[in-house]
Amino acid sequence: MRESVVVATIHDPADVHGVHSAEGHSRWTCLARRTGLHGRWEAVEWAWLPPGGVSGEHRHSRTEELYFVLDGQGEITLDGRRYPVRPGTTVLTALGRRHGLRNTGRQPLSWLVIEIPADADPPPSTKDTVMHNSAHVSHAVVADLRRSGPVDAATVLTGPLRTVRVTRLHPRGTAELAARDVEHTVYVTDGVGTVETGATTVALAPGVSVTLPLGTGARVRAGADGLEYFHAVLDVPREDHQ
Repeated sequence: MRESVVVATIHDPADVHGVHSAEGHSRWTCLARRTGLHGRWEAVEWAWLPPGGVSGEHRHSRTEELYFVLDGQGEITLDGRRYPVRPGTTVLTALGRRHGLRNTGRQPLSWLVIEIPADADPPPSTKDTVMHNSAHVSHAVVADLRRSGPVDAATVLTGPLRTVRVTRLHPRGTAELAARDVEHTVYVTDGVGTVETGATTVALAPGVSVTLPLGTGARVRAGADGLEYFHAVLDVPREDHQ
């Protein structure tokens, strides 16, 4: 396996004004993009809203999207319906769905965004397209990954995004990640540790993201107090990398 991984942090975000035509400002940074990866990722991003801030409602005509809430309290609107979100909430939105996010708490709201090109035309509009706290729906899902466990994105989305989960390693525990026919992205939410790939060791702490391109492998090792991270897997069909 190769020894190349993509390491990024959220510590120098850009300020964005009027995100999706909403008033006010937000913060944003790109953690990984399709350049340098084999899979059909659009981008892995971090976003932030101040108390009362809004990411305006918009409809995706080309990509599907995952949100994973990191900090704060908020409310997401999916095709006109509102759902509360908090740390650990993941939202999967299929092609053609309309969504927006509002910070309803007293602290900043931050979340991860994974955009993926879709493989199908937008589904027909229906009234009952969203299921709350369930992984098995047609066009959208709102679930707490810490409570309900992993979600199979293929039950919601048509693109190559697969399992999304929150992984908690015990103190000094390890996890092996191998990018064979898949690519991985992880984002540290709690604790410290390291990721080792070949002769390279990278320190892990909250706000650090690591993406493994096809053909790489890594060992994630928790520190003395354990380590928690968000983990998404993207399928890379064999014909895409032959």
